[in-house]
Amino acid sequence: MRLWSLHPRYLDAKGLVALWREALLARAVLRGATRGYRQHPQLDRFRGHATPTQAINAYLAAVHAESQARGYRFDRSRFGPVRGEVAPLPLNEGQLDLEWRHLLAKLAVRDPERHARWRGQARPDCHPLFRLQPGPVAAWERATG
Repeated sequence: MRLWSLHPRYLDAKGLVALWREALLARAVLRGATRGYRQHPQLDRFRGHATPTQAINAYLAAVHAESQARGYRFDRSRFGPVRGEVAPLPLNEGQLDLEWRHLLAKLAVRDPERHARWRGQARPDCHPLFRLQPGPVAAWERATG
């Protein structure tokens, strides 16, 4: 499961579809609606939010908005409403940088055109749910590099 901290605009088609599926699975886990993935480390940051379900709904809303901008038909009814302002989650610069390198490596293989478009960018924008702050790679991260 990879719940990207970077903005979904950077993902290729395969990555965006995978993110949609994985975020829906994360929502099910956070709601106690599935037995799988309950201990997945990427869910720790959502569990630490004052309103985890609202946080994952806000996360999904941004992924859905990106899908709409690309003309995809992701089903909006698959996640609940986002009520009011959802407090942002902190995101360390080290985490965002690691994810950016990880995505660029994937794009180099899967979508060279998208890779060429983004490779010159030093640091991407983060997903709208997150607020960037100084710091290292997150403790829950399992990727290397």
